[in-house]
Amino acid sequence: MNRSLHRLADTFLRRTRLCYWPVRVKAGVAAGARWTIYPWSAYWRGGFEDELQRELIGLGDISGWCCWDLGAHYGLYSVGLARRTGPTGQVVAFEPNPLSFARLERHRRMNALTWLKPVAAAVSDSPGTAEFYTYGELESTTTHLPYDGETRSAHCAPVSVRLLRLDDLVATGEIRAPNFVKIDVEGHAHKALAGARATVASSRPILIVAFHSDLEARGVHDVLDPLGYVATRIATHSGSTDEVSGHDFIFRPSRRT
Repeated sequence: MNRSLHRLADTFLRRTRLCYWPVRVKAGVAAGARWTIYPWSAYWRGGFEDELQRELIGLGDISGWCCWDLGAHYGLYSVGLARRTGPTGQVVAFEPNPLSFARLERHRRMNALTWLKPVAAAVSDSPGTAEFYTYGELESTTTHLPYDGETRSAHCAPVSVRLLRLDDLVATGEIRAPNFVKIDVEGHAHKALAGARATVASSRPILIVAFHSDLEARGVHDVLDPLGYVATRIATHSGSTDEVSGHDFIFRPSRRT
């Protein structure tokens, strides 16, 4: 399809309800789940983050587990994990982008996953509110809380979002302590984990973290290394030449401290 036809099809699908046409996920951790056809069709067609999805499948039998998905986007991993935990488990999906959250909730309903709990908020080291930078493109996967040192510009098109602290949610019984955590929060993983330090120390989940900066990576290691976690890089095709930033790592607890 040439570019002009692609743009025409893109515009047509975005402006009509055909973008909600139901399809099935063809492969990966959410294989067989009901999904919407557009956008981000790689989510259901297959070929999206294959290496990461193999790691999730490699968790094995996770029936009854609690999984946290921090930065859930449209819910591909949340839905896949919930189908694998079953109704005795719990999956908590945090997504502050309002457009992404609406599609996440749609996918939850399409698959009747009552034990999947979508939360319209970001997680951090303290509760409150924050600006969420969209640069006018809510459909992007790179909308984010301000990076450390990022200057607010006229083009960031911020929306206000809630900030939650994970330790608080566990302490009040709103969510269960996790067996597994996936974190892809555009440079904010160190602050998200700082707000979950007590829970991680006690429940010792497996974690997969996507790193976007060296600062983020150092902050995550500051939390996890003293707890005896060992990190292994997932062999992805991100194109990044950096040893850490631009890659996903799986963290497993090796010993009690």
